[in-house]
Amino acid sequence: MATKIASKKAKQPKKKQSDNFKSKLSRFLSKALLWFLGLSVSSVIFFKFVPVPFTPLMVIRVLENKLAGKEIYFSHDWEPIGNISVNLQKAVIASEDGTFLVHNGFDFKAMQKAYKGNERGRRIKGGSTISQQTAKNVFLWQGRSYLRKGLEAYFTVLIELIWGKERIMEVYLNSIEMGDGIYGAQAATQHWYRKDASSLTKIQAAGIAAILPNPRKYSATSSSSYINRRKDKIVRVMRYVGKIEY
Repeated sequence: MATKIASKKAKQPKKKQSDNFKSKLSRFLSKALLWFLGLSVSSVIFFKFVPVPFTPLMVIRVLENKLAGKEIYFSHDWEPIGNISVNLQKAVIASEDGTFLVHNGFDFKAMQKAYKGNERGRRIKGGSTISQQTAKNVFLWQGRSYLRKGLEAYFTVLIELIWGKERIMEVYLNSIEMGDGIYGAQAATQHWYRKDASSLTKIQAAGIAAILPNPRKYSATSSSSYINRRKDKIVRVMRYVGKIEY
């Protein structure tokens, strides 16, 4: 009998230690979540007013070229959306996200279509909206994990609520990769056409939009037949975008 009582007493401290560990872990996770929420919301509010100086992808590309022993070329010039041709805004909507002006961050029909196409092994664009692409480019790393997709959805909701469509388009056009070491509309326009982003014609804007799926592989000028077909299609679709009102 005495042995059984002693055994029960010996087990009690282990249970207490386990409860203490769970309690500490719970407090740590709660604090970590609060810090994450505070920092993420603060950063989204900050970049509503301040130009985004660089993105994770820009840093990754520099490191990739350095490790590969390649020449490091980096061009990124921020321009307010008022200095970027409406033709380019229409071109990326026509090419990347036809419902950008009306959706709340997600195009579920496009996502479903992309999912079905990928299941069949067909090559099809991913279904990500301009809002999702902006959230990913500015705040996250590249990849296909469920964690990253979950965070992408979270930041997409935040920028839709806090930034609004005009600011999302402005950040998108100033941050995305538009050539090898070329980021943003102004740098791309200077690189491909030797002019300012404000003076892009429809076909020039379509040329930049056409290469966005793989801007390091394709060329906006002296383009392949594939890119030329994409340009023509984008110009046709641009007619139906209509007046852009944010």
